[in-house]
Amino acid sequence: MPKPRHVMTASVLASALAVGFTGATAHATSPLEYVALGDSYSAASGVTPVDVTNLLCLRSTANYPHVLASATGAHLKDVTCGAAQTKDFTGSQYPGVAPQLDALSADTDLVTFTMGGNDNNTFVNAMLTCGTAGILSGGKGSPCKDQNGTSFDDQIETNTYPALVTSLQNIRAKSPAAHVAALGYPWITPATADPSCFAKLPLASGDVPYVHAIQAHLNDVIKRAAQETGATYVDFTQASEGHDACKAVGTRWIEPLLFGQGIVPVHPNALGEQRMADRTMSVLQLG
Repeated sequence: MPKPRHVMTASVLASALAVGFTGATAHATSPLEYVALGDSYSAASGVTPVDVTNLLCLRSTANYPHVLASATGAHLKDVTCGAAQTKDFTGSQYPGVAPQLDALSADTDLVTFTMGGNDNNTFVNAMLTCGTAGILSGGKGSPCKDQNGTSFDDQIETNTYPALVTSLQNIRAKSPAAHVAALGYPWITPATADPSCFAKLPLASGDVPYVHAIQAHLNDVIKRAAQETGATYVDFTQASEGHDACKAVGTRWIEPLLFGQGIVPVHPNALGEQRMADRTMSVLQLG
């Protein structure tokens, strides 16, 4: 005997809903295809355990990409590399190390990176130049600012900013459907001089806010580049306040230049990488 029409309709609707919910569940539980790009702040250079698959890049398996992937179940392809510059997105940084953007594809769902601090050798030059000037001045005055003026800022604006815009455009071209997150750099120095910090970061008192402002400018151009290209900027301005390299072990996210616990000074420690992952997941609403 034929089934009544309303019974058949209900049966078809139930089947369609079942297929729909099954498909949605399968999609929801499939892992994100996550590619981590970036420099030593992404690679967690100096943090153990070290990724032995590529010792040249001094990459840690406790870096923020690994923390994020572990927390979200994402499938991670980590090509972060210590000392990377924006040019290493499209060129080989070391023999046998492919350009970082080669890791991207049309199937990539998520991309994160920190990049820009090594362009113009901004971080290295600022810390070495200002640290040397601080030691020679006995921590007095602002010798680094007096000597270098706006030179660091000029290079950031003239070189780093357009390089970041181009890099983000290249990422978008290779992975048009991906959610791209450009991370700022957590604070290295406090905003104002702290005499007790001189033994850890030997900057003259007037150069502490000078270096802080250079980093603020770098973060600003990362933010502007992200906004211009439709990427998400992960801001650490407030989150990393009070966790700079001058703070005590267990509070600081960045190891100091002198008498720190990491083998790579002025870089995030394990706590810093964990907090960078936490902040990124919060901003991206992951996990």
